[in-house]
Amino acid sequence: MKIAVIEDHALMRDLLVRACRDVVKGSRAIGAADAASGLALCKREKPDIVILDLGLPDRDGIDLVDELLAQCPKTQVIGLSGYMDEFTVYRAIGSRMHGFVDKNEHTIDQLAVAIRNVRAGQRYFSETARNAWLNLRNDPTAFDKILSAREQSLLRLFGQGRGNEEIAAQVNLSELTVRNHRCRIMAKLGLRTSAELITYAFEKGFVRALPRRPALAAR
Repeated sequence: MKIAVIEDHALMRDLLVRACRDVVKGSRAIGAADAASGLALCKREKPDIVILDLGLPDRDGIDLVDELLAQCPKTQVIGLSGYMDEFTVYRAIGSRMHGFVDKNEHTIDQLAVAIRNVRAGQRYFSETARNAWLNLRNDPTAFDKILSAREQSLLRLFGQGRGNEEIAAQVNLSELTVRNHRCRIMAKLGLRTSAELITYAFEKGFVRALPRRPALAAR
């Protein structure tokens, strides 16, 4: 079995490659550091399994799945993330991924279980992901029940604090249309200010804070 690990953190990537070799006897595991090199690797190697980090530096991992499967249709993809917020879980379950593993809670042995289940033709989702999905499904006010797909995509941009003019240029809509979408989304969610909209987007996982870089030492 060939296993490709697409993970940007070098230490985590190396550990996952070694772990896959250990828990899947006879397997060949190889790694890539970002989406571009991961796609090139998969095109060349045609792996049986891809362990895909969803937070890659050059692409959103979930957005990468369809392209990856287009060039490797027999490959099975297991997503890997430390985020189990509602929006991430909603997108993961609605995607063509075959499994979804929680970085924070899963052990190597559980990753092996995920690989075995996926190879047996079953979709595998961690208990944390299943619980988040259950909560989302049972909440009548959840975003997936009151916001359209277009509104959800715009909420990701509103949550970044971008202005209407900037968003309009990016999504090829008029500024008035974007402003109307903003007002409609806020009304549906029961929010009164743009600050509340940004807070909601962060809490639900539509946007995330950028990791802080360590300050340079003074010379």
